[in-house]
Amino acid sequence: MSAQMNPAEQPLPELSDRIKVRALEVGGAEGPLAARLYTSGDSGERGAGKRDTLLVFFHPGGFVGGDLEGADIFLRHMADDNPHVAVLSSSYTLATERSFPAAVEDAHAVLNWAKKNKAKAAWTGKRLLVCGIEAGANLAAVCALMSRDRGGPALAGQILIMPMLDPGLTTCSMREMQQAPELLEVADACAAAYAGYLPNCADRTHPYASPLQSSRLKNLAPALILSAEDDPLRDEAEQYGAKLIANGVKTSVIRMPPALQSEAGERNECACKCIALGEIATFIAGLDRADAAPLSQE
Repeated sequence: MSAQMNPAEQPLPELSDRIKVRALEVGGAEGPLAARLYTSGDSGERGAGKRDTLLVFFHPGGFVGGDLEGADIFLRHMADDNPHVAVLSSSYTLATERSFPAAVEDAHAVLNWAKKNKAKAAWTGKRLLVCGIEAGANLAAVCALMSRDRGGPALAGQILIMPMLDPGLTTCSMREMQQAPELLEVADACAAAYAGYLPNCADRTHPYASPLQSSRLKNLAPALILSAEDDPLRDEAEQYGAKLIANGVKTSVIRMPPALQSEAGERNECACKCIALGEIATFIAGLDRADAAPLSQE
């Protein structure tokens, strides 16, 4: 009997020929930002054209690097798996240009831009989701906080994939990895990333820099939080999920199989090759069902 293949080693399905990727500019906090819009489906299909759901995605890179290209394959698959969803991948100000809070202000501004520019974003305005990987997942989590605190735009869900949420690097998984030679560089890269993003140590406890430190986590959008078995970021992802649940936020926390994170860019590949795409599709389908459920009759 053959051994079961690790999900991270399974080949990805072929992309359909219906994927469309369009470059555009979106509005950031202080000016235009480069972005890409991903859609799948023929123009004659039901749900093509304008979609009811828009998912805004922020790329990884430890706040100091990364770009729109890094997660391109992942987002193509996400759009292909969810043809009723338009996926908007936006850049943001890196810490090498301006430190915190420039990136989070950009991220929230992009959500507002999408709400005001439905035609350009190819959606109807019905359902807005936010998503990210690593540093981008930090921005996605913070967007949920900012949207609640600032009165919008309303979010239907937040998807956090291997999020960076603890500038103090205090979790057990992070400390364990610091003692693993093959992952020491990853832990060091996280420390360097936060040093660039949060040069003012006082900012490291700000909830918009470290959602894990927030004492106000009620009334947030439903969350899907994905961690990976051997990722240094695993524990902070799962701790945040536990805090959301304790505060009444509908949250699914899923630990994916091991997928060695020896380089920051491999989180994009892990998100593709592990179970992330399937879990995301299930999460979005659950939101669709919740919206379609009839109101209970008294």
